[in-house]
Amino acid sequence: MAKKKNELWEWIKALLIAVLLAVVIRYFLFAPIVVDGLSMMPTLHDQDRMIVNKFSYTIGEPERFDIIVFHAPENKDYIKRVIGLPGETIEYKDDTLYVNGKAYEEDYLDENKQEVIDGPLTEPLKITVPEGELFVMGDNRRFSKDSRHIGTIPMEKVLGKTKVIYWPLEDVSIIK
Repeated sequence: MAKKKNELWEWIKALLIAVLLAVVIRYFLFAPIVVDGLSMMPTLHDQDRMIVNKFSYTIGEPERFDIIVFHAPENKDYIKRVIGLPGETIEYKDDTLYVNGKAYEEDYLDENKQEVIDGPLTEPLKITVPEGELFVMGDNRRFSKDSRHIGTIPMEKVLGKTKVIYWPLEDVSIIK
């Protein structure tokens, strides 16, 4: 009888440890997210399922072109691409990104640029990103609600970085 009681206690301990590990991983390290909408096309598709790395920015800083998840003003989580870092001046002229006057290639926009026949993909703009904030945009520039509409994103609203698509199976990949 004591052996069965001891075995039951071992199972309960193992189950509690597994639940505790799952909670720690889910809330502090990695979380699943579902892409909702077409604002990141063609890089991400509606209903793609991804993993958010929540600790990436506790040990490092965001980099230009990272794909991040953040709390948007409408109490929703958005997925967008980092275009401008704190203190930088961002400018778009003739569909070209300039950061502090230096031109940058945005290869991920090539497919969308080929489809546009009536004007630029990205309307001209110029903005200086406040300290402690990020300027973000969706890859589907004409159909993205991003920093052009909701303003820059405070770093404390950023949940983390994402680049792993795990579902649907035919789309499983790591975004470059």
